Amino acid sequence: MSSAIPLNVGITRSAVSGAADSPKRVLLAEPRGYCAGVDRAVETVEKALEKHGAPIYVRKEIVHNRHVVETLRERGVIFVDETDEVPEGSVVVFSAHGVSPMVHSSAAARSLHTIDATCPLVTKVHQEAKRFARDDFDILLIGHEGHEEVEGTAGEAPEHVQLVDGPDAVDGVTVRDESKVIWLSQTTLSVDETMETVQRLRERFPSLQDPPSDDICYATQNRQTAVKAMAPECDLVIVVGSRNSSNSVRLVEVALGAGAKAAYLVDYAREVDPAWLEGVRTIGITSGASVPEILVEGVLELLAEHGFGDVQPVTTANETLVFSLPRELRAARA
Repeated sequence: MSSAIPLNVGITRSAVSGAADSPKRVLLAEPRGYCAGVDRAVETVEKALEKHGAPIYVRKEIVHNRHVVETLRERGVIFVDETDEVPEGSVVVFSAHGVSPMVHSSAAARSLHTIDATCPLVTKVHQEAKRFARDDFDILLIGHEGHEEVEGTAGEAPEHVQLVDGPDAVDGVTVRDESKVIWLSQTTLSVDETMETVQRLRERFPSLQDPPSDDICYATQNRQTAVKAMAPECDLVIVVGSRNSSNSVRLVEVALGAGAKAAYLVDYAREVDPAWLEGVRTIGITSGASVPEILVEGVLELLAEHGFGDVQPVTTANETLVFSLPRELRAARA
């Protein structure tokens, strides 16, 4: 049984674009795959292994991708849920999603050598939360309950932060002073759904303030834009990514919302069901921000075996951003 998530249940293929004998082709979204924050986080763990040797401990998954986690585990990385599982005095890396001050305190109490691989764009949201909490604002954090990034951000100012998990949660929001309310967001959300939530919040709280800068990560936005550009031409969109990757799941939703007739999420090429390809002429391919390119290449090779050898890039942005490694590992990079 395929472990892919079929997020197109109930959607029927009303009209396959092009004639039945039209050439088969693949539209390949660019940009896709690793963002700067994920690249930095994965390299952080690799450099920590080089510098300190195995085992290296990582709190939670360094990034939300099954292949990355399994590969690092084979190299001697031990993934734990909390710092109290790490032997005293050991090296522990905090994941790209960020942690709360409480986690930092817990690690210090166990004399752990911490390396913080939090994405700088997530750190920016943490700083915003602290700043507005100092100014005694009610902070409405748009995000998904239980997501590690949300827990880390909310932990910066728990007495000021209220989680808003989508538009339907807006009616349950209460604030102390409607003139001092600001919204922040998880960085990996759907841009469209986030703005729908903001609009609903603004209807209730007309004085709602916007964050100083856009919280949704540039890479999340760029990947969604590329999918929107190609989806109307696609009979099928395959998103390479893991089930627990918020931005990967959002890409499936964005593809369907933008006109793709079907869309699926897979971790590996072997999860692609040949039945999905029946009657299909145009397939869109993209990958979440925590997905190494080798997994996309595997899907392309599989599709080529089924006659989809014509690969056409759909480029909507060029990404050049690079983040420096954590201070403790910069010398190791050389």
